Amino acid sequence: MTVLAVAEHRRGELRPVSLELLSAGRELADATDGDLHAAVVSGDVESHADRLNREGVDTIHAVADGEEFNHDVYTQAVTQLAETVEPTVLLAPDTANGLDYAPAVAERLGAPLLTDALDLSYDERLTVTRERYEGKVETTLDIDAPQAVVTLRPGAWPRADGTGDAEITAFDAVIDESLVRSDVTGYQEIGGEVDVAAADVLVAVGRGIESEDNLDIIRDLADALDATIAASRPVIDNGWLPADRQVGQSGKTVSPELYVAVGISGTVQHVSGVRAETFVAINDDPNAPIFEVADYGVVDDLFEVVPALTDRLTRS
Repeated sequence: MTVLAVAEHRRGELRPVSLELLSAGRELADATDGDLHAAVVSGDVESHADRLNREGVDTIHAVADGEEFNHDVYTQAVTQLAETVEPTVLLAPDTANGLDYAPAVAERLGAPLLTDALDLSYDERLTVTRERYEGKVETTLDIDAPQAVVTLRPGAWPRADGTGDAEITAFDAVIDESLVRSDVTGYQEIGGEVDVAAADVLVAVGRGIESEDNLDIIRDLADALDATIAASRPVIDNGWLPADRQVGQSGKTVSPELYVAVGISGTVQHVSGVRAETFVAINDDPNAPIFEVADYGVVDDLFEVVPALTDRLTRS
């Protein structure tokens, strides 16, 4: 099996999901002693290729055409690369950009498209796990096709690490300019001020905070940890924080180095969206399910623990 993972970059920076694609791709390739290829299209392809050169990557294809994402360029370049590499599975991120070109590439390849994948496996055929009904049900799909295009949910896999020795090659895609009908004129961030899925440290707050007025102690702790604030669904439903901060089945899947859950009970809908290296929970209920998944737990009143922890951090 050959797997091709298409990296994503934005405004000159390689997105963390690119390294997650490599982890998922390596798992699939290992199932059949296959090869993992990575691709970077447009921008500073040399720099991005160097960052993609992680352990387990066999070949990196650099397509130098343009500076930023362009649907028409990506569709042509990725299709041509896939026709050359002939991957069994083509992986793209389940992001605004990935969902822009992946359907068009799948149509041109005559391959099925599977979006928002949470898990992948391969045993004679590709198996994809997805969620349905706003995260209430997980479905497993067996793909009976020689080739498939799959978009992966950001945060669902760890980021590939280590230093690789992949061959980095230039791929000369033939871009038909008459088919490039769009042009990038600028970039504007919309839909929220942060991306919790990209954060290395998260302080997540739940219904235990009791009211919006009490969020100040969470902000102080986040400042002390140089962290991003996230939330469980009750906080979002109450309108105390914007929806882009939500973590869980109906929010975002995150994989930070440190996750501090404050006043969160730990329902499966929330914790299924957390894949942290270190998980710390603060809750006054010793029977809260959050303690079953946390690496470290503090059973006490968050209104006493959080300010004391913040004070200790700012004094150290």
